[in-house]
Amino acid sequence: MVSGAERLLGVLAAHGVEVVFGLPGVHNLPVWEALRTSGIRLVGVRHEQTAVYAADGYARATGRLGVALVTTGPGAANCLGATGEAYASGSPVLIVATDIPSSLRRPGEYRGTLHETRDQRAMFLPVVKGGWTLREAESVGTYADSAALLATTAPQGPVYLGVPTDFLTADAGVWSRIPTRAPSAPDVGPGVELVAGAERPLIWAGGGAARSGAGAALGELASRIGAPIVTTYGARGLVDHPHVVHGPVHLPEVGALWDEADLVIGVGSDFDGMMTQNWLQPAPPRLLNVNVEAIRNYRPDVTLRGDARVVVSALAAAVPARPENGVADRVAELNDLVRKAVEADEPRAVPLLEALEGRRVVADMCVAGYWVGGFGRVTRPRGLAYPVGWGTLGFGFPAALGAALTGRVVAVCGDGGFLFACGDLATAAQERLPVTVVLVDDGGYGMLRHDQVRAGHEPFGVDLRSPDFVALAGSFGVEASAVDGFGAAFRERLDEYATRPGPNVLVVRAAALKPPVTTSPRWYRRTGLT
Repeated sequence: MVSGAERLLGVLAAHGVEVVFGLPGVHNLPVWEALRTSGIRLVGVRHEQTAVYAADGYARATGRLGVALVTTGPGAANCLGATGEAYASGSPVLIVATDIPSSLRRPGEYRGTLHETRDQRAMFLPVVKGGWTLREAESVGTYADSAALLATTAPQGPVYLGVPTDFLTADAGVWSRIPTRAPSAPDVGPGVELVAGAERPLIWAGGGAARSGAGAALGELASRIGAPIVTTYGARGLVDHPHVVHGPVHLPEVGALWDEADLVIGVGSDFDGMMTQNWLQPAPPRLLNVNVEAIRNYRPDVTLRGDARVVVSALAAAVPARPENGVADRVAELNDLVRKAVEADEPRAVPLLEALEGRRVVADMCVAGYWVGGFGRVTRPRGLAYPVGWGTLGFGFPAALGAALTGRVVAVCGDGGFLFACGDLATAAQERLPVTVVLVDDGGYGMLRHDQVRAGHEPFGVDLRSPDFVALAGSFGVEASAVDGFGAAFRERLDEYATRPGPNVLVVRAAALKPPVTTSPRWYRRTGLT
């Protein structure tokens, strides 16, 4: 007999899963027993939301399926905020939650069974790509297979799988893996015609391009047609190419590339509100959409459906080459201007950005994270994870735990957001995860304090009393120290911590940074720079 728990883990292993993140409960303990001999690594966390954030961080860092295992009712409900971020950012995450025993469930009735929810799956439906609750133990293999496929098939996203606890010890029967088909060759003819007629094309690369590994193909296309490349938050570090702009369109000089373009080639992007200043950017004269699905925020003239890497490769091979038009020189000048603009706007952000250049970073929704997400020079694919999809404060540290399974990562957090999951310092210590936390302590919710002051109000309810973060980390056995500001001592200590094994925390005591122009109060198309 193969139990439901064994079948579940066997399916995950067949999909290449090597690690899962989870928290045990009375209903999912059979999975923990099966994990003993499964060959899959279990990273036990201290909160269910951390399980999903860590799975998300792992998925963003690797491109592979991230898996969170949680228990019934309140354990499942604790996942919802992190699941919403994975959904908004297109992360392939599978949430496996147990449910009450099928023998105790009465349709339409709430009986008060331990951890019972009237419809646990329904809680997840607004924030997942799809979801199922199993009705018999024999379907564990089929539905786990379907769920893993759905999460990792573009457009990627989180999937919920609910398993009544009694199915985990029941006979799971037989299972045959679902066959998959290779994608057909794309027809890029309509796109070639559109590109050939453009004089000032702009490539706009989004998270879908990064997830498909389309960087090299985009570089080839950019060189062939003489187009600059603007990347969204989800595509930072997509390709090392002289046509890549290392700054956001929220900066007027970068936004001018959009305004001047007679064709925008959008690759793997839905042109979301955070990148387009809530669509205050005017619709381009022509828009070529390379995507696996239709987009709604701007109306494309042509859509080339398919995997971004495959479609862009075919497009680059088919479009006529143009003479060198000086775009590399213009982009180099623009990148220099971007750095000078940062120096003029918030000089204290410069040493932070310089110290993080070349490192793998997970940024939280804090002012320091906004600077890194908007202006950090990311030099490798999947080198930045940033929760601007749903904007979930508290993402940075727990997501970095998952990313750290692939090597040293730096989590950039504020004093407020770090406290959302500080208990998982225990996870970092227990698993010896190579994560360095740069914890910027400005004594409150810096962005919200800025918003209140900007509106002419005294700060209220946004200043925070913080613990002694160095002592807090030390109590978990995690090395920690503190510095004042982002000067030489900060850079020296960060360089030192990056060479140490295991986790460490670097507290930076600093007055609040000025938020960058990527934050909505400073969007220039609406308010003018302030």
